Amino acid sequence: MNELLFASLILYFIATVLQFTGTAMKKNALQRVARGVLAAGFLAHTAFTVWRGIAAGRLPLANQFEFASAFAWAAALMGFLLHRKLGQEGILTVGMPAAFLILSYAALQPREIHELMPALRSAWFGLHIGSAAFSYAAFAIAGGLGVSYLIQIRKGKKEEDAAMKQLDYMEYRLICLGFLLLTVVIFSGAIWAEQAWSSWWSWDPKETWALITWIFYAIYLHQRMRAKWHGKRMAILAIVALVMVLFTFAGVNLLLPGLHSYATN
Repeated sequence: MNELLFASLILYFIATVLQFTGTAMKKNALQRVARGVLAAGFLAHTAFTVWRGIAAGRLPLANQFEFASAFAWAAALMGFLLHRKLGQEGILTVGMPAAFLILSYAALQPREIHELMPALRSAWFGLHIGSAAFSYAAFAIAGGLGVSYLIQIRKGKKEEDAAMKQLDYMEYRLICLGFLLLTVVIFSGAIWAEQAWSSWWSWDPKETWALITWIFYAIYLHQRMRAKWHGKRMAILAIVALVMVLFTFAGVNLLLPGLHSYATN
């Protein structure tokens, strides 16, 4: 099982290097090879995830390592599917390093398999945590596109260019998807909390930061509807929002223990 995990990590790294090199040198052949390597890494990652789920006898989403692995898997899948649908190399240029970096973080976490805590034994388990993994993946790629947008501006690209408008729109659509999924996370978590702890909301640090993140993305979407709020402004907001997502994902577990502290196990 560990061999599959580290094979995935290495393949994601190779794919990232090839994609960056192909993009910088404008070599389509290298980008095609990068996609093939990404697919191989994703298959290895999928095999690892299935194997771990079978070994644990449950969905492999119960602790910080498993969630981080699922987060990376979702980023790789989302990047690959969006590229197939839209044909935009920029999505893979940010999706590949996102998958690699998140899985690198996962590899540093304890990987022991534990039984589910009583609070986690619920029908809401898969929906709540699975939605969070895909929500974070959408936000990660959107934030990466925001970084790419700012880099293109520094290179002299104009915000009125068709390619820049498309980059801005992809960022927006990914945030719409992530926001929808985060809404599912918060509502399903509230129902689950009422069943597990007899309280819809307890202001646990993880709950609180998830709500803060949700509000910030709601502000992003509200501002997006205003005439002058697009392009560079929205790219900056997407990056700031991603920092909040990453703090909710990892920082809260390290700095603000609470009812969700089991996620550090």
